Amino acid sequence: MSHTVKEKPKLLARARRIKGQLEGIERALEAELGCADVLHQIVAARGALTGLMREVIEGHIHSHIANPQDPGDGTREQGAAELIAILRSYMK
Repeated sequence: MSHTVKEKPKLLARARRIKGQLEGIERALEAELGCADVLHQIVAARGALTGLMREVIEGHIHSHIANPQDPGDGTREQGAAELIAILRSYMK
């Protein structure tokens, strides 16, 4: 079972909070709030998104690299390759 399935309720709650933050940014822009207020909301949303990504990456490392179900089936190498690809695209 995937770590995201095991942690589904917690991850969905975080994603929904992020969605609410993004909607708050949209409302702030529609209301023509000052740029400092909008920037604070953007920073908060970015922090929340980074926190969600960190949690999923940590689960990926534990489930697919550190403690795979069957370490002799290539799971570790595949998990590491997936993580490297994700990090490379994120850090562009």
